[in-house]
Parts: sequence; structure tokens; C-alpha cells
Amino acid sequence: MPVAPEYDAPGDTPGGGAGTPGRPHLPSPPRAPVQTPASDAVSEVIRWAAFSCAVVPVVLLLCGSPFGAALGAAAGLAAVTAASRALLRHSERIAARLDADGVSPHRGRHGRTGIGAHRGGRRV
Repeated sequence: MPVAPEYDAPGDTPGGGAGTPGRPHLPSPPRAPVQTPASDAVSEVIRWAAFSCAVVPVVLLLCGSPFGAALGAAAGLAAVTAASRALLRHSERIAARLDADGVSPHRGRHGRTGIGAHRGGRRV
């Protein structure tokens, strides 16, 4: 005569994930947030921009430009890089929010779609 299987917990299935009898099931550790490919691309662009902020003044000095000009170029590049980084991060946040909400961007003045009487269709 077959023996009925024993269950570890109510609602559990035989051999299904609750661990062995007498030992509690340990949950898996939390995962790190997954970066999107767009985020990786933005990070790479920012890294290259920061690299150019360091290289351009050195090249200017080696080519014989005055120290003040090289320093001014470095400051200008740093300002442009910081502004670009802020704008890229802002657009990433907005895109992530639109994806999460499932909302399409603003559709225009009237915001309607479709054809028919609402869109100036012919009335009979």
C-alpha cells in the first residue's frame, strides 16, 4: 500500500522549496538593481567626457598654449560635462517614470485619437 507524502508546511508540495524537514527555508539575498543599457551608455559617455577634461589641458600645454588658456579650457569642459550629465540623468529619470507608469507622452492640443465624428468625420 503506498504511503501518503508528508508536507513541510501548509500549502507546500512534496519536495517543493520549503527545505528539508526541521530546517527553515532561507530566502535568497536581495539582488542589486539592474542597470539598463541606456544607463550604461550614459555612464560611458560621462567617463569619456571626464577623461577629455583631463587630457585636453595637458595637450594644450604641450602645444605651447599659456597656462591660463589651458586652465580656462579645462574649466569650460568641466562645466559642459556637468551640464550634460545633469541633462542626461534627468532625461533617464523621465523615461523611466514614463515606462513605469505606462503613460504615453502628451498627445497635443486636444489629445484625442481615432477617426469618426470626433475627428471631423462626415455626418449623415
